[in-house]
Amino acid sequence: MPRWRWTAVAAFTCAVGLAGCGTLGEREAAVSRAALRFEGSVRRVDGIRACAALAPQTQQELEQSAKARCAEALPGEQLPYGGSVRQVQVYGRQARVVLTTDTLFLSLFPSGWKVTAAGCAPRPQQPYQCQIKGG
Repeated sequence: MPRWRWTAVAAFTCAVGLAGCGTLGEREAAVSRAALRFEGSVRRVDGIRACAALAPQTQQELEQSAKARCAEALPGEQLPYGGSVRQVQVYGRQARVVLTTDTLFLSLFPSGWKVTAAGCAPRPQQPYQCQIKGG
């Protein structure tokens, strides 16, 4: 394959991966926006938009455990209002966003950054304990 085609393929792959090939600052900004959109939807009790911000397996796990559709089940989880972003860490296609009173974990999907876990609290010498999470 000619060199220019490899360059075109790489550029397309970066575009499809959204922030996946951007600078660290661009990826952190994209993750922050996704986290704040989710938090805003939770705060407004907009289950449809909040569920759209969840990773597919996180939605599925929530629906299975609640035996209800995500938009109906999510408000019942009474997730804390996270507040403002205090710290963002991006590790390739995974990220952690520490808010004032909550921690979210996100993963990069073809459609953008999605929340994989929310309502997470740190525990000494153990993994975070999260109210909702994917399998």
